[in-house]
Amino acid sequence: MPRRVLISDALSPGAVAVFKDRGVEVEFQPGLGKDKEKLAAIIGDFDGLAIRSETKVTAEILANAKKLKVIGRAGIGVDNVDIPAATAKGVIVMNTPFGNSITTAEHAIALMFALARQIPLADASTQAGKWEKNRFMGVEITGKVMGVIGCGNIGSIVAARAIGLHMHVIAYDPFLSPERALDLDIEKVELDNLLARADFISVHTPMTPQTKNILSAANLAKTKKGVRIINCARGGLVDEAALRALLDSGHVAGAAFDVFVKEPATDNPLFGHPNVVCTPHLGASTNEAQENVALQIAEQMSDYLTRGAISNAINFPSITAEEAPRLRPFIALSDYLGAFAGQIVDSAIKKVTIIYEGAVAELKTKALTASVVAGLLRPLLADVSVVSAPSVAKERGIVIDEVTRAADGDYESLITLVVETETHEHRIAGTVFHAGKPRIISINNIEVDALVAPTMIYVSNEDRPGFIGRFTSVLGGADINIATFALGRDREGGSAVALVAVDGVVPENVLVEVRALSGVKEVKALNF
Repeated sequence: MPRRVLISDALSPGAVAVFKDRGVEVEFQPGLGKDKEKLAAIIGDFDGLAIRSETKVTAEILANAKKLKVIGRAGIGVDNVDIPAATAKGVIVMNTPFGNSITTAEHAIALMFALARQIPLADASTQAGKWEKNRFMGVEITGKVMGVIGCGNIGSIVAARAIGLHMHVIAYDPFLSPERALDLDIEKVELDNLLARADFISVHTPMTPQTKNILSAANLAKTKKGVRIINCARGGLVDEAALRALLDSGHVAGAAFDVFVKEPATDNPLFGHPNVVCTPHLGASTNEAQENVALQIAEQMSDYLTRGAISNAINFPSITAEEAPRLRPFIALSDYLGAFAGQIVDSAIKKVTIIYEGAVAELKTKALTASVVAGLLRPLLADVSVVSAPSVAKERGIVIDEVTRAADGDYESLITLVVETETHEHRIAGTVFHAGKPRIISINNIEVDALVAPTMIYVSNEDRPGFIGRFTSVLGGADINIATFALGRDREGGSAVALVAVDGVVPENVLVEVRALSGVKEVKALNF
């Protein structure tokens, strides 16, 4: 059945063409994002939702999204998507972090020039018939210090452009390595140092609890007198009221903002000041950028819906189209291991450790871990998914550890799941052979070799003569057909396990009868 995508904001016609070319049905309703009720009413019919900034994807809308698998934001900011609610729903949220980077960086540089030479005021004055040549005295850019707060994708482009203008660039970014700073030919500094030295400050961080009001009243007071401040990133990174006060006092020489705390910004503390330049969130507003992000999000969403590839996801590890086929059998194995453990645990789960050995350790283990945890939690929480599972586990205080190491045994790739509960430790290991079929090869350190089937019976017992005959007689007496049978023991007369694939459903009375057999420790019917 073809996947269906709803486009609820204005996107390039090229995006519609990409979806159709990839075999994805698309419904283009560019004004729908403004109508929350109508969007909520129809969202249940779609596998994907492509948006820009107009559509607000709230928890209420997501509650109606019964089929939704992916939300694609054509642009960088996902402030208009309830990420926790989408994650809990198992919906992947993607954006296009690089599609409008150059355009936004160029806008920041343009605003810097507008401030330095008072271009908007000079333009208005001249077109009003005045010739106030001596009124608009500007400053040169060359030789000035540019302070970049946030030196990621856009910030680094701004830094490069500023260096091209013969400015000295200093940057504050906790995640900027000394090596990267050297490559960019910029000076990495602490925030207080930047505030004290910069002639121009350009902000390029995402909006997070840590970056909100990064230019607070206190930090703005630390700036160099005569500084000019530019914000093309996110409203709320700068305390607008405090900035207005410093503009009025003359401490700050000018400010240029493309983003505001409240948008659309019909009223703002910065409006009306002669040394302020404002634009209506135009950072990404070029023909090239709009086309780039629209095509990119259509390609990303199509790749996910048709091939399982995940790019630029906010709430799940990225998986390329080339990686997806190699990961797929290991994702299935991971889910089986988790589901196995989830159906045999007998008390609250405290800690989960997943050990990746050999070639599988070189794959995207975060995606595999999410699949393990989803399988583990699903018997208790039916609606958990690979997207929501890690956050659900965290909410329940379950510690998740990953271990990767080189192969140390007979298998090219090996995944071992260790689940610690309040009373027991369960250890299950599996691998994928070259045919791509997942196999369980160890249960609580007892070797077995079992293909996974939809319905299986797991038995833990004492190794005694005649047990297998009595066990199979119970199944035969209940008209249960055995498809495959895997046995293992740790030593003669010690502990043994059986993993039996059967046809159909196993009635509870059959399990009761098996539990009554001499030497039985545990019996579970497993469904995969």
